[in-house]
Amino acid sequence: MRLTSRLLQSFPSRITFFRREGCGLCVQARSVLSDVWDRRPFEYKEVDIVKPESKAWRDLYDFDVPVIHISKAQAPEEDPQLSSKAVKLMHRFTVEQVETKMNQVEES
Repeated sequence: MRLTSRLLQSFPSRITFFRREGCGLCVQARSVLSDVWDRRPFEYKEVDIVKPESKAWRDLYDFDVPVIHISKAQAPEEDPQLSSKAVKLMHRFTVEQVETKMNQVEES
């Protein structure tokens, strides 16, 4: 099924996934996010912190991936300078933890 832009706009949450290639924890985190998606779809963006255009994110999260930021779908794109204010989970997290953070964001 192809998602239409109207359907994409209806997702209340956005998850931005910061990762790197060859990261075992990142593979596990992606699996958790897939399980969350099956229960509760969300807007999704992935950032490979090793890519040159992601240098600011690499400077922040070089030794901390995987990291997810959870925000309202209509919120501005993630900004490295505002990362300290982001609703986030790092390293290892469960479906329940992600959903709890999604609830927190959606209710604010």
